[in-house]
Amino acid sequence: AKYFQGKKVNGEFDIRVEQAEFSELNLAAYVTGGCMVDMQVMRNGTKVVRSFKPDFVLIRQHAYSMALGEDFRSLIIGLQYGGIHTVNSLYSIYNFCSKPWVFSQLIKIFNSLGPEKFPLVEQTFFPSHKQMLTTPNFPVVVKLGHAHAGMGKVKVENQHDFRDMASIVAMAKTYATTEPFIDSKYDIRIQKIGSNYKAYMRTSISGNWKANTGSAMLEQIAMTERYRLWADACAEMFGGLDICAVKAVHSKDGKDYIIEVMDSSMPLIGEHVEEDRQLIADLVVSKMTQLVITAGSTPSPLRPWPPQVQPASMKSQTGPQLGQLSQPRPPPQGGPRQPQGSQPPRTNAPPQQRLSPQGQQPQSPQSTSPQQQRSPGSPQQVRSATGSSPVQASKAGMFPPQQPRPPAQGRAPSQPSPTETLNSVFHFSKSQSLTNTFSISESSQRGNANEDEAKAETIRNLRKSFASLFSD
Repeated sequence: AKYFQGKKVNGEFDIRVEQAEFSELNLAAYVTGGCMVDMQVMRNGTKVVRSFKPDFVLIRQHAYSMALGEDFRSLIIGLQYGGIHTVNSLYSIYNFCSKPWVFSQLIKIFNSLGPEKFPLVEQTFFPSHKQMLTTPNFPVVVKLGHAHAGMGKVKVENQHDFRDMASIVAMAKTYATTEPFIDSKYDIRIQKIGSNYKAYMRTSISGNWKANTGSAMLEQIAMTERYRLWADACAEMFGGLDICAVKAVHSKDGKDYIIEVMDSSMPLIGEHVEEDRQLIADLVVSKMTQLVITAGSTPSPLRPWPPQVQPASMKSQTGPQLGQLSQPRPPPQGGPRQPQGSQPPRTNAPPQQRLSPQGQQPQSPQSTSPQQQRSPGSPQQVRSATGSSPVQASKAGMFPPQQPRPPAQGRAPSQPSPTETLNSVFHFSKSQSLTNTFSISESSQRGNANEDEAKAETIRNLRKSFASLFSD
């Protein structure tokens, strides 16, 4: 929390930080109510449960690890269900719960850039132990399932040990990968936090073939264009990674081999850990500011919206803005409705009355308050402000009574379906035409002394109305 002290979102909103591990969290997500999180905390030796609705989440923990038996993917799904914005994105966090799945994205980059620009290690994937019969070269490194920090990795020297390893994979009931063992001189790690890049070199001192196990010497090295290309290429996977790190091995023959990419759960290393934490905090504040600007229907500076098109992230509406609609309220369901094609569609509708994809009228940035930007309006608020149901409020902006009903997809406006035409004629003839006919007949009865002639004209009008109704 200390890295967010004194920071404000959009220069006006204070930030309250709640920090916990996945094991201390529980949540419930709703379609319209967002996400409610329960966090267990210890106060004076007593376990206390505190509930709150998060606005933004920074994820710095692995959501899934077979080695530790931890599977918090259901919490990731719950946050996604509640529409919570995170760093990194929940879509990428969920995809990073399987290392072979992530490696498949590295293969796509390898095929795109080529082995010279993106030297990816040769890896083989086995869905189960049944396919692990042999491998062409030894020694190889066998990696079981999805694990971190050097766990689940075994160096195999010969065919006999490889068969024994296949039996271990059978007991684990998981997938496995093999890659040739590289006699490394040192490991390389290129990390990217927002637009900040750092490169580190790690050399094993204890003699372990895993440079991240045992004693190792770590030093920062120069950031080259080659390393920057690796980080930028990997940062584009799964819709974009705000925080990521690329791990590679530099062999004793002078070649580099990319072996892995990590997401926002990567550990911070080196002498600049405090700086990296501050960079992460600044990145989170920047992302939250973008969300506030976007929620206020102002185009984001990083993602400009087309002119006269409102962003699709509008979820809240306030009473005064819905009440300021110049269009009259629609008639109740089942009431009279004008026939299709009775009036030409209006093409000069003002752009501020266009609707967002949610079917609601976007609000202008001048009339948007901070509270409206942060919290979406509930259906009860919309109903109390307009005096009608949210459905009627959305219909009032979408289909005003003066406009004809828009045609269905794939159908020209001038060619309505027989069902729509019949329904329109039925409502029109049954309610409006008959009413007008009776009013005309009453006026003619007053002006004409001959009642028989007035009755005859009424009957003729009725015949014409029903003839036009059933002729279609």
